[in-house]
Amino acid sequence: MRAGRLSHRLRLAADPDVIHSGMVALLACLFSAGVVYLVYLVRVARTAARAPTVAATGDCVLLFGKHSPGGRMDADFAARVARVAALWRDHRPRRVVLLGGAAPGHPSEARTAHAALLAAGLPADAPVLFEESSRDTLQNLRHARELLTAEGHRGRVTLVSSRYHLARCAQFAQQLGFDHEPCAAEPALSLQPGMLLRLLGEAGYVCWVDLGTRWARLIGHRRMLAKVT
Repeated sequence: MRAGRLSHRLRLAADPDVIHSGMVALLACLFSAGVVYLVYLVRVARTAARAPTVAATGDCVLLFGKHSPGGRMDADFAARVARVAALWRDHRPRRVVLLGGAAPGHPSEARTAHAALLAAGLPADAPVLFEESSRDTLQNLRHARELLTAEGHRGRVTLVSSRYHLARCAQFAQQLGFDHEPCAAEPALSLQPGMLLRLLGEAGYVCWVDLGTRWARLIGHRRMLAKVT
């Protein structure tokens, strides 16, 4: 049985390796008087602002799901689905991988996205793979890697998500060895207060993940590295 969203987050928060890496990132930000965090904020904002809305070279599209209790999509998730539908109409990728599980008793994010794609014109026989056991971005990509390896896929993948989320997706894709390119759901980056808060939060998360991974490599901490690569 898949874990609920809250229990999954609590389990991550109690993981000693997560705490370890978080302390490393926090200390780096404190000792640099916030400069380290600002570097990651610029990186996240730049990725969000510059991400294209087309697939340049990828022949496999990865659609990141979003929390959708009872199969109800919010505006962010709907925009991601609409972007994949547009990509399909433009150049028909070799395959589409729909990512995301759900709490017990609820339709998975992958199935919710598929239903919306069918309503948007995706053919019923389109080459779609379902990844329905993940609860976060890292699990999304780790399980997608397993699916694509089984399918013999070796080309570039197009990461489709909300602009604020793309830096995190790219960070994990790089760590997991994907040849990847970003593709933004929204036509342009909005600078509304809510979006600014999301960018600030994502910068902290990407800082945490990247510095934690670098630290684990530096000290040769194999268990930590195994969780993020």
